[in-house]
Amino acid sequence: MATVLVIDDSPSEMAKFRDMLAKNNFQVLEATNGEQGCQMAADHLPDVILMDVVMPEMNGFQATRKITRGKTTAHIPVIMISTKNQETDRVWGKRQGAKEYMNKPVDESGLVNMIRKVME
Repeated sequence: MATVLVIDDSPSEMAKFRDMLAKNNFQVLEATNGEQGCQMAADHLPDVILMDVVMPEMNGFQATRKITRGKTTAHIPVIMISTKNQETDRVWGKRQGAKEYMNKPVDESGLVNMIRKVME
């Protein structure tokens, strides 16, 4: 069973991701901010990370950069998922190391397919 770390500060978004992922047989780890997410990524080495962009203190761009450039976490694919849907956000996310960038709200089958794709 693949493990997905979800980093999102919104309890309602977290609940949606938890339900979608559990229904599709993923183990879910949860972090409510970028700093906690970076620590959990290092401690648990999940198979994939779903990263929100807009969060207090350390935003998703900063957390993605820290994870994808970390010695022990660089191999973990990050999918950024955000309401920020400008092409510049998408480009900037990929420059920070994200493998993919999706817009909220996410479609369940699209999300599951994206997770499986980045794990290949």
